[in-house]
Formats: sequence, structure tokens, C-alpha cells
Amino acid sequence: GARTRALRRGAHRTASLLRSAPAWQRRPAHTSQHGSVCCFLRQSELVSVDRPKSNTFVSMDRLRLFQAAAGGGGPPEAPAVDTSEMVYISSMALLKMLKHGRAGVPMEVMGLMLGEFVDDYTVKCVDVFAMPQSGTGVSVEAVDPVFQTKMLDMLKQTGRPEMVVGWYHSHPGFGCWLSGVDINTQQSFEALNQRAVAVVIDPIQSVKGKVVIDCFRSINQGLIMLGQEPRQTTSNLGHLNKPSIQALIHGLNRHYYSIALSYRKNELEQQMLMNLHKKNWTDGLRVADYETHAAENCKCVEEIVGLSTAYEKAVKQEIELSAEQLVVATVGKVDAKKRIEDSVMKLMSANIVHCLGTMLDTVVF
Repeated sequence: GARTRALRRGAHRTASLLRSAPAWQRRPAHTSQHGSVCCFLRQSELVSVDRPKSNTFVSMDRLRLFQAAAGGGGPPEAPAVDTSEMVYISSMALLKMLKHGRAGVPMEVMGLMLGEFVDDYTVKCVDVFAMPQSGTGVSVEAVDPVFQTKMLDMLKQTGRPEMVVGWYHSHPGFGCWLSGVDINTQQSFEALNQRAVAVVIDPIQSVKGKVVIDCFRSINQGLIMLGQEPRQTTSNLGHLNKPSIQALIHGLNRHYYSIALSYRKNELEQQMLMNLHKKNWTDGLRVADYETHAAENCKCVEEIVGLSTAYEKAVKQEIELSAEQLVVATVGKVDAKKRIEDSVMKLMSANIVHCLGTMLDTVVF
């Protein structure tokens, strides 16, 4: 009947397509349990001939390839990066990064971070080690794979089986941001692990109680082209520092985004850090070298003489000038009176301690 004629027409069309296609593109036609021809595969195009009325080429594979090239072809079930993601850096790793950065001033230094990815919201860094590289810029070629492999093997022997979670480098004196070369380096790390992070630390601007440090990860430009956000927001956890104008100029939130940092310390780590530069009671009994002590006394007295001259001029200005003129005249200048008081107190305390220590050593020993 009509169904038989439709099946015959479909078979004739399939045969004509097979004859017109080159030999290397031909595939054997398969028949369903009802005797109908299912499909004919031609490279990545699916030509459906089950329905005689539908003669459209559906290029699903080509569409997937285009989306992948644009950056949006990932699997829909892949977890998106969250804004509440936190990077926890241990105290030892932070001290090592600061020490390495200070040792390399004014050059940039680089190293790798060891740790683990605990979950989708937590990256833990427990230790770092330096790489044999320094210069004005960090490039992909500077990462020595042989040194990295040997170092990881030796760390495993000492009880450090953690994996590489990212890399760090220093920006001595010019803030935390990623240059073009740094972005390329970060992309090479993300090619191995999509959650790899890049930490930038400034050893010059860092002071006691405030470390100038930031953590970054590159943004997939395909998501920007498709109008999608690089990260999803599911909670209000995490605290991001206000970005500097220099970081915004160099592509922050356009080529890379910032990740919240935290320094979690337990009681033992806090006790260790408190005892790091703790003075002992025996330090007060130590007597300084006599020549060094005499040189410091001469230097302090000379400083007091110069400050006395400046203080005499300041007293004359107080008499001659009015209150408003005096405020304008003393802006940005050293307060000679306070400096003299501090120098005298320092000189007297040092000499009293030195004399008492010398007398005690003479009596005891």
C-alpha cells in the first residue's frame, strides 16, 4: 500500500545518495526491524531518510564544534565556578613566599604551590617551593619540568604527597595584577588543571600585619562572547578586596578574576608564630661590642646637635610668625623637639643597660 511505496521511495533516494557520494564517504546502510532504512552518515552530517517529507541536513556535530571553538561547548552538567570559592594558604607557605620574594628584590621570582582541591569551593595550599627562575617577567618556558618533577619526587620522600594547585610570583613594588605574559603562563597551568590559581605577592609593599597578596584565575573569553558570567553566585561567603586602578587597567575582571584568600591558623601555628621573634630574658644581659657601642653614641650625639640647630630655628619662627603662618611653614618638616626627645631617651637607655651589663659581668665572672 502507501507505506510500501514510501519505503521504496526512501530506499531509492538512499541508493542515489550513495552512488553520488565519493567512495571514501560511503557507509553501509542499515535496515530497521520494519525493513526501513534508518540513516546515512556522511562525515559529521546526519541525513535522515526515515521520513520522505523531511530532507533537511541537521549539522549537530558542526554546531558542537563551533560552540567548543567559541568556548561554550563544554558539557552542560559541568560544575560552574562559584564566587564563594576560597583559597586557604598556610602560614608556612606565606612565610616562604615572602622570604623568597624579599630575597629576589628587585627581580621577580617564581615558585609552585602544593596542596589539594578539597571541594568545589575550597583550594588548600600547604606548602610552596621556589623555581630556579628570576627576571623581569615569568614565561612558560621558565617553568623547568625536569626540576619540577625531581622536586615533587623528593617532597614525596619527605612526607609531602600533595599535588600542584597553582603557582606564585612576586611583583616587587608595583602591586598585584597579571601581565600578558602572566596570563599566558596561567592559561598553560589551567590547560593541565582548570582550577589552577595564580598568586601574586608584593614583598616591598607588604608590612607586618598586612600582606599585599592576591589570587587570580583567567576568564574564558568564549563565555564573554556569548554574554555569560564567568562565575555563578550562590552565596555571600568570601570577601574580595577593592581592586586598584592599576589592576583594572591591566585586565582585571576582563581577562582574569580575583579569588578570595584566607589564612587559617590553628593553635599550634599561632604559638609558633608568636615565638618566632620572641626575646628571651637573657637578651638583656648581653653586652654589645665596645667599639660598636661607641660609634652608635657618636652618631646619636651628632644627630642631636643637628636637631638642636633646627629646634632653635623653629623657636624663632614661633616668635616671629603667626599661628596660621606657623602651620603652613611646618607642614612636611621634621619635628625637631620630638626627635631630640626620642634620641636622648634611646641614648640614655642604651648606655644605662650597657653599664649595668658590664658591671654585672665584672662581678659574676
